[in-house]
Amino acid sequence: MSQLTTFYTDVRQILEQARSKSRSAVNSAMVEAYWLIGRRIVEEEQQGEHKAAYGKRLIEELSAALTSDFGKGFSYANLYNCRQFYLTFPEQDILSTLCRELSWSHLRLIMRVESPKAIKYYCHEAREQNWTVRQLERNIKTHSYQRLLSTRADKKPDSHGTGHLDFIKDPYVLEFLQLPEAPPLKESRLEQAIIDELQKFLLEMGKGFSFVARQMRISTETSHFYIDLVFYNYLLKCFVIIDLKTGKLSHQDIGQMDMYVRMFDDLKRGEDDNPTIGIILCDSKDETIVKYSVLKESQQLFASKYQRILPSEEELIAAIEREKRFFEDMK
Repeated sequence: MSQLTTFYTDVRQILEQARSKSRSAVNSAMVEAYWLIGRRIVEEEQQGEHKAAYGKRLIEELSAALTSDFGKGFSYANLYNCRQFYLTFPEQDILSTLCRELSWSHLRLIMRVESPKAIKYYCHEAREQNWTVRQLERNIKTHSYQRLLSTRADKKPDSHGTGHLDFIKDPYVLEFLQLPEAPPLKESRLEQAIIDELQKFLLEMGKGFSFVARQMRISTETSHFYIDLVFYNYLLKCFVIIDLKTGKLSHQDIGQMDMYVRMFDDLKRGEDDNPTIGIILCDSKDETIVKYSVLKESQQLFASKYQRILPSEEELIAAIEREKRFFEDMK
């Protein structure tokens, strides 16, 4: 690289960093401004005797005045969002880095979430994982927070302190694979669809996952075995192996995964790695088999259902609640 090219590259980098900082500063200032506008609207509303009617008229009149003075961006809908923004986020959140680093488009989605814990989760993950607005919308729509096993109240962290319960979902929503809703489905086709949409699958899996191999062979002195998918999670510092099942979960499937995990720990796990986690992704599962198998006690084995289409919000919530009740019964 010539000296002139290096010089140009350095100057360009300085300008790009400056523009990025400028955009970030403008976004932070506007987020704070929207929150302050929302607070002022609520304060003014509270002076009216009939809050609902007064509030609607107040926002309509404010929208007309601001649009006349400042142009676009102050519609009734946007000002109403400012009001909701103030009511959703306490002042300490607005003053923190967390909210200031998220765009207004991100925050408008998050403030429609009802649970305060879920709001904090989506704010944190959107920032840490650098989710686009579309990725955030999908995670909210598929209730990503509620699908995490960590939402089950009495789950205890494993003895190694890896906190892997914060990463495993049930069910996994795989509508992006565009597979037919009705069975039968070959496991090889499911595997290939995941490989074809690996980036989207990694996003659905959660943070920290990197792809290692498909159909990885592990061998003993007498036999060869093939694991469908192998990942490594750099946050958990462990391998995560996945066995794909297009039918109902059976006790043979659980026994096979138990063997895979033990073999993988013995043959592939590094000295600094935490114990391997095994996930059986199945089309459906018999709760009796889960309850009376090694899945109940093991901190390394999990069985999660996958859904080929994006369910309705009601269907997804019902499925999550069934899983919660089942695990509470198992305790």
